[in-house]
Amino acid sequence: MKNKFLTSILIALFFASCTNLDNEIYDKIPLDVFPENEGQVAALSNPTYAKLDLLTQDWGGWWMAQEITSDEVVCPTRGEHWDDGGKWRVLHSHEWNNNTEAVNVMWSTFYDGVYQSNFAIDMMRGFAQSEALDVSMAKLRAMRALYYWFLIDNYGDVPFLMTNENAPEKPFRIKRAEIFQAIVTDLEDAVKSIPAGGAKTAASKGMAYTLLAKLYLNAEVYTGTPQWAKTEMFCDSVIALNQYSLEVDPLGPFITENGSSPENIFTIPYDEDNMKGFNLHMRTLHYNNNSTFNMTVGPWNGFAVVEKHFKTYFDDYSTLTSSDDRIRYFLYGQQYNAAGQPLMDGTTNEPLVLNPFIPALIMGDANTEAEKLMSGARVVKFEIKDGCTDNLSNDYPIFRYADVLLMKAECRLRQGDAGGGLTYVNQVRQRAGAANFTALTEENLLAERGREMFWEANRRQDMIRFGTFISAFSWDAPSTWSRPASGTDRLTFPIPQWAIDANENLTAAPISL
Repeated sequence: MKNKFLTSILIALFFASCTNLDNEIYDKIPLDVFPENEGQVAALSNPTYAKLDLLTQDWGGWWMAQEITSDEVVCPTRGEHWDDGGKWRVLHSHEWNNNTEAVNVMWSTFYDGVYQSNFAIDMMRGFAQSEALDVSMAKLRAMRALYYWFLIDNYGDVPFLMTNENAPEKPFRIKRAEIFQAIVTDLEDAVKSIPAGGAKTAASKGMAYTLLAKLYLNAEVYTGTPQWAKTEMFCDSVIALNQYSLEVDPLGPFITENGSSPENIFTIPYDEDNMKGFNLHMRTLHYNNNSTFNMTVGPWNGFAVVEKHFKTYFDDYSTLTSSDDRIRYFLYGQQYNAAGQPLMDGTTNEPLVLNPFIPALIMGDANTEAEKLMSGARVVKFEIKDGCTDNLSNDYPIFRYADVLLMKAECRLRQGDAGGGLTYVNQVRQRAGAANFTALTEENLLAERGREMFWEANRRQDMIRFGTFISAFSWDAPSTWSRPASGTDRLTFPIPQWAIDANENLTAAPISL
């Protein structure tokens, strides 16, 4: 039975890499005596977690789809550089289609995670039952819920399979609201068996509670019915664990070797040697910023913060006055090497001055070389250690305690207690050195979420929930780019064409479970 998992569903749902998942990983232990110990049971879960390392990369697509589609991050075309067939530009301008790279690869990344979760759970159902096995299966159910959350959040109605056994050859899509209900029900049951504590890189009770809070936070988007009381209940569950707290320094959760941060709840354990893939610093730093950090490689001079968002960190932008310590997320102005000497741009031979103003989404012949190369403040929210390579060893937080506090504040606001919400949002602002809010509104809470959660792949989802994602948007004048209001079809991404080509049922109307 355990050798019947590789059905032709994989053709429709996953890239070919998914299908190379036979049982040879256990070729030293006969299946009739596997597992011999708890370590071997845990090892079954590793492929499920391994899919997370793709999330911030081109070949995972998730980070790009959440950030570059929003109002806070942009990858402008810089003359001959960073056009890349328009794959970044169409995200920011909301002109993607079902052949856009990020749209394509997210689908396979998420379903790879679902498949691996189901594979391990299916295997474990055949083992002698034990408390340790129950824990492992519960954690895998939490991971499966995480991948399905990614799927319904980004694609809406999708195929839904809770086992790989006897899977249909060409599954139909299931209504998003019903998938939502199925995964929260399963997760609410699974969390009872998941212990508190443990590694932040594995599913834990805190991770499962936070995932439930995130699901219920967006319940109105997924189902049409808000569930703020449920959201708040699970935020309170995280808080009541007494295992998490805000760092003193707002950049504390993002330092190199941040695995022990009390603020981080669930993270991707990137490592420059053993788990490569975290290279957002390469995408944003100017070519000559390698000297700033004594890097062993040269960065690529691409991604930047949208100036309109950058301005929100300042008390007085005209004088660049800011009491908000989170301004340290960014590099702007004259740049220096590690010894404190001013840097020059290697192409123009002009002083390397990063100007937060970006004149256009596509900078070409009408722009100076300095504009093409030095426009846009760059991002150093994650510590770039001295002597780093093209991969960082900072764990990437999927869930963080500051977000739980901001979710709690939103729940209070949405339920008519704006004053109660201030208690939680001001904890986050006080940590950053920013003045307390005296009133809480949807507008300033969304802005605060943008400041605190910047660069952490929350913005698209937040803007959708607050009703601003498809609104008309323009950069500050005299920039030459604006985006008209988008259609409601931009609230999700289309199913990739390659998946439709393999399974025509994906174009049919969604069905019920």
